[in-house]
Amino acid sequence: MELTDLHVHSTASDGTFTPSELVAEAKKVGLKAFALTDHDTVAGVEEAINAGNEAGIEVIPGIEISTKYNSTYIKDKEIHIVGLYIDYTNEHFLTEIAGFRDNRDGRNDKLIELMNEAGMPVSLETMRDMFGDDTVLTRAHFARYMVNKGYVSSNNEAFDRYLGEGKPFYVSRQMPDPARAVELIHEAGGVAVLAHPILYKMSDSELTKLCQYLKRHGLNGIEGIYSTYRSGDETTVRRIAGECGLLISGGSDFHGANKPDIKLGIGKGNLKIPYELALNLKKAIH
Repeated sequence: MELTDLHVHSTASDGTFTPSELVAEAKKVGLKAFALTDHDTVAGVEEAINAGNEAGIEVIPGIEISTKYNSTYIKDKEIHIVGLYIDYTNEHFLTEIAGFRDNRDGRNDKLIELMNEAGMPVSLETMRDMFGDDTVLTRAHFARYMVNKGYVSSNNEAFDRYLGEGKPFYVSRQMPDPARAVELIHEAGGVAVLAHPILYKMSDSELTKLCQYLKRHGLNGIEGIYSTYRSGDETTVRRIAGECGLLISGGSDFHGANKPDIKLGIGKGNLKIPYELALNLKKAIH
C-alpha cells in the first residue's frame, strides 16, 4: 500500500526539519507523498517541492490556519484548518495569511513582555537569532527557548506551567473564523480539512455542529487518522464524517524534535495513511 502524510511541519513554522530534510526523511520512511502544512505560512513549500522533484517524492503544497470558533455554548475555541493542494503563489491568499502572521507577532510581543516581567529575559532579537528571521514564531519556539535556558525541563512542561491556555504566559490573539479559513483555502484553489478534531475536547454533538457549520462553507474533509487518537477516536470521527458528508484525511502532525515521540508518516509507530486519501481529497477540488 502506498502511504502519505497530510499534516507535516518544517522550520518555516514550528518544526525542526527544514523542508529539504523532510523530503529526505519521507524517502527514508517510504512515503509516496507528504503535505507541508506549516502554521499560517507557505514559506517552505517551494523548497520542499524542488527537493521532492529531485528525490521522487510528491510534495503537496499546504498550510495550517489557526482560527477562533464561537457557538452558543463554545467561546473562543482555537480550531485549526488544514489546506491541501493550494496555489501557494496566489497573491490574495498570501496577503490574507500575512495579516494572520501580523496578529501572531502582536501576541508574541505581549508574551515576551510577560516572560521578562517573570524574570525570564528574552527579546524578539534573541528569538530571531535562535530560530531565523523568516520563521513564523509560535509558542513551541518559546517553549524550546525556555528549555534551552533551563527554565523548564521539556516542551511539555513549558506548556503545562506557562504557555498553555489559562497559564501565566498565555496570550489570546485575533484569528479568523474557521469558515473564513475554509473559504480562503478554496479561493487559493485548495481543499479544506478540519485538523485533529479530537484534540478540541468537544462533545460529539458540538463537534458535529462544528462540522455541519463548516460544511455549509465548503469544508471538504476531516482528520480521521492522527498520531494521538485512541482506539475509539477514529471510529467517532469517521461516523461524524459520514453524517456530515466529509472525506477522511490523515496526518502525523510531525514537528521533529518539538514532538519527539511523533515520527513522520508513522506517528507513534502504528500510523498508516493510504495515499488514496490524498487522491480522494484532490478530486474534491472545484
